Amino acid sequence: FGLNRLEVTDLDFERQMTRPSLAPISKSPASREFKDLFRKTYRFVAVDVVTANRDQGSICQIGMALVSADGTVDTIGILIDPEQDFESFNIDLHGIDEETVQGALTFEMALQSLRPFLERHILIQHSNFDKQAFNAACSAYRIPALRAKWLDSVQIARRAWPELKGNGGHGLGSLKDHLNLNFEHHDAEEDARAAAEVTLLAEEKTGQSFSELSEPKKKQHKYQPSLAVEGDQQGPLYGHVACFTGQLTMSRVEAATFAAGAGITVKTGVSKKVTLLVVGDQDMTLLAGHDKSGKHRRAEELKEQGHEIKIVGESEFMGLINSNLGN
Repeated sequence: FGLNRLEVTDLDFERQMTRPSLAPISKSPASREFKDLFRKTYRFVAVDVVTANRDQGSICQIGMALVSADGTVDTIGILIDPEQDFESFNIDLHGIDEETVQGALTFEMALQSLRPFLERHILIQHSNFDKQAFNAACSAYRIPALRAKWLDSVQIARRAWPELKGNGGHGLGSLKDHLNLNFEHHDAEEDARAAAEVTLLAEEKTGQSFSELSEPKKKQHKYQPSLAVEGDQQGPLYGHVACFTGQLTMSRVEAATFAAGAGITVKTGVSKKVTLLVVGDQDMTLLAGHDKSGKHRRAEELKEQGHEIKIVGESEFMGLINSNLGN
């Protein structure tokens, strides 16, 4: 993009962690280094930011809650020097001022380290403010916007607790009381954890995945739409391209996230670039009289033509992922 790359060492980045601590509901050892957390692949990452002033791009803290497949939640908070003045209203709200962020990384420097991790995960925000803040900060620094799929835990909460509409609403303050959550509001790390907890509790209440709850009712499909995502270049399976078809036991969003973490790029359709077609259980009522999906039939055609494409079941695919990631 014609940008100058900034050199940020691991030590520089680690010094900016406000609390490389774990959420109370986590059973992981508190001594785990944040670098180890970033090497893992998570079901989703909840993100929250606070700002120095009324400018949405004046991010002064980024909070993240990293949700593992087993429900464990790790949280990280990073102080950011917004290179802007702080307003008293914002300081009173979150307690961060010029002195607090002295020596902290700028948003541009922090995003350089965070971008690969964030772009291979589904990001959950509570309302659209956090995505807008990221976009505004990227625009201010003239760097590419974060290429990630954002979901909204407000939408998720509305689906799980419709009775709160007109009765307190679905903001974190209202949900804190309704769900008996314990967190410090307006701290980015704490609010990120709260958004993650709201999402997990909504899944527990409804029996649906976070990606299903994020989809408007009128647009829901028997098979969830596929997600295109680039594989982690450091992943052991980088170079493979996968496509999903059929009914998986997990959502296609989650399947794509785990694939990307192992280095596999995910596409929404079958082409000559695809090396893996992952087939879930088929619902015969959706196959127009065929015993295989259109993607499955197309993959077999390409295979007969000599293209290297392997057709595997979901369990075999997850076994491949787990064996290569050492899980």
